Amino acid sequence: MTGKAEIDTQNIPAHVAVIMDGNGRWAKKRGGLRVFGHQSAITAVRETVEEAAQLGVRYLTLYAFSTENWNRPALEVMALMQLLVHTIRQETATLLKNSIRLEAIGDLSTLPGNCQRELTEAMELTKGGNRMTLVLALSYSGRWDLTQAARRMAADVASGKLQPAAVNESTVASYLTTANMPDPELLIRTSGEQRISNFLLWQLAYTELYITDLLWPDFRKEHFQEAIRVYQSRERRFGKTSEQVAVS
Repeated sequence: MTGKAEIDTQNIPAHVAVIMDGNGRWAKKRGGLRVFGHQSAITAVRETVEEAAQLGVRYLTLYAFSTENWNRPALEVMALMQLLVHTIRQETATLLKNSIRLEAIGDLSTLPGNCQRELTEAMELTKGGNRMTLVLALSYSGRWDLTQAARRMAADVASGKLQPAAVNESTVASYLTTANMPDPELLIRTSGEQRISNFLLWQLAYTELYITDLLWPDFRKEHFQEAIRVYQSRERRFGKTSEQVAVS
């Protein structure tokens, strides 16, 4: 693993998405409950957010809680929600200090009332942040996002606001919860799993994937730097040939 100096500061992805996986396995290896892994993951989140902002990433989206996670044991879900409230309250001052704006995507109405309140308050307090936008994907899934977009488009077609013949890829993108941000250029997944787990299904169409065997609580800023270096070593062709990319 080389140093930070090896990173090309002129080729930083505008949007990085992260699937933070492996908390439960990390805790199990240490003989603890799964929630112990979630608690221990806060340092990984903090270092990743700080390093992303320092490198010049404009949007960082963290997959914090999927719609499928509601199927986990009730005690674990309750502990996760309590941890979420505590972390948001604790980290808001740091976000303000670093001019980082907090946003959230997902079916937020399904979150407990205290979570919704803390989240809304933190987003309101940090809305002036212009260094980086930190996006929490909460009660989120890619299929849910596409479904809610289709439902809203259908309603606009029914009301005459949208003509079916006018629907194209840009139209669909404008109805997604990520409409105000660029698609991720880099997806980082920890724990070695080789899948995207129903995350940003539309938005990841041309995203570079970086998968590490590290469990999320062990992820640190130097690992984020390594992911950026690997991203920079790849040729992004978007369906073109290498020769076409070279002359564009």
